Amino acid sequence: MTDTPHTPRTPPPTAPGQALRPFARDPRRWQKEQFRVLRIGHVCPDAGCAGRCEPALVYERTGWGWLAWTVPDDGSLPELPQQIGVITPGAPLRQRLAVRRLTRRPAHRIALTEQNPASVRPSAAWVAAISLFAAVFAVSRGIPAGLVLPLMLLAPLLAEHLPDRLDDRARTHVRSVEGDAACRYLKRLAALHTFLAQTAADSDRYELRRSAEIGHHLLWDAAGLLQSHETRTVSARLIDQERLMVQLADQVTQILDRTRAESAPSQTDRPRGGDGPLGPLPPGFEPASQPTHASAPGTSPKKGPRPMPHTPTDRPARTTDTYLLFAHEPYYPDTGTQEINTTVVAANTLLHPHLRQPDGARIHDLLTRGRTPGEIIPLSTLTHELDGGAGWPQVGDWERVTHDLVYLVRTGECDALSLGLPEIARALLCAGPNSRVRAVDAAGQVITYGPQERAAVLAEADLFLTGLVTEQKFWPGDDLLPPLHHPA
Repeated sequence: MTDTPHTPRTPPPTAPGQALRPFARDPRRWQKEQFRVLRIGHVCPDAGCAGRCEPALVYERTGWGWLAWTVPDDGSLPELPQQIGVITPGAPLRQRLAVRRLTRRPAHRIALTEQNPASVRPSAAWVAAISLFAAVFAVSRGIPAGLVLPLMLLAPLLAEHLPDRLDDRARTHVRSVEGDAACRYLKRLAALHTFLAQTAADSDRYELRRSAEIGHHLLWDAAGLLQSHETRTVSARLIDQERLMVQLADQVTQILDRTRAESAPSQTDRPRGGDGPLGPLPPGFEPASQPTHASAPGTSPKKGPRPMPHTPTDRPARTTDTYLLFAHEPYYPDTGTQEINTTVVAANTLLHPHLRQPDGARIHDLLTRGRTPGEIIPLSTLTHELDGGAGWPQVGDWERVTHDLVYLVRTGECDALSLGLPEIARALLCAGPNSRVRAVDAAGQVITYGPQERAAVLAEADLFLTGLVTEQKFWPGDDLLPPLHHPA
């Protein structure tokens, strides 16, 4: 999994290339909270400070939940949240108020005695004093003591215990995670989703709003996995969640690029950077290159991405000797072997009758038009050619087709090259031909991977594939369907 950082600026979305920082859009708020925490020091759960003190946290509320930050003594910015909370997607106002309850400042306690650690809330002490005076006044006015005394005793008990009951009820609407491993992973997803949410808030386009909604659901699901399982036991599912979030961010990046190009066609020679009229691009990505007639590097070892043909008369010739590369949920073919997370199959395997059809045949048509013999085409390259994924509904359900392909491979109904790619290599193949992925090494240095590294990964896969097909061509399966026919 890649570490995709994130940073400040006031109006525009989060800028790529920097770590997720507290109150990125309101630095003065962080300075104010930092001064407050450094002044009060820590929070004691009981009256006596007997080694059970907890660090004072600064809660940053967001549209999807909150981030709880500690304040380092040296005044620097914290690198990792102490706690991350995610609220239910599409939560109504009543549930959103739960976030305010759970992120309020902890109340101070009043010790009953110096030796006894028992304590009460200041509000309970105030209510007890007020109820005592009210009870004396009520009895002096002739109200029966049997009615007054129970109310006098009940009021401070409610003030003491009712907030805890309300907090327990509010927690049913949120999922929160703690611990370095869980927070480090969820922080990466939060950085990506923050970009999606900020971009959707600055636009009225349905695609951007829908991307933010899907991102919130992915964040909610990941928080549920981390809340109820150890990170290692659900690593495969977490990788899949991150892959989907990266794809969302990549699609939104391409939408923003097209919007900028359409709104300012006469400024194509303007220097490109991380910022634009709509703000910075998402964490972990550089601006995507504009389509040109020259092939872009990094699409495959032999060929770059091409725009999709739009009319039957200019369709390129069919090349059947091509291969589809796609990432999928990892599995282990045998006990103790390396996980398989990426598969390469022959293009004709998409004509197998056990796949979802005619979706597979349509993808086969895309995969074999205007290609170089022996070329490996990643699924993300097809997504790039289909206008960043906008054309997939007209082609077919690629998720169902790839799921069926994995089943064919695992049951031995076709030949395939099964790969266990490292995290960075897999992320590059999933992100698209012109995207860049950033990772943070153990020393805290940001490393950028782009089209050249993607090309190297594809070249290595091509080396393995060449060694296999030299001995014997890939068997695509039996009883294949005929390819699509386009009338001239």
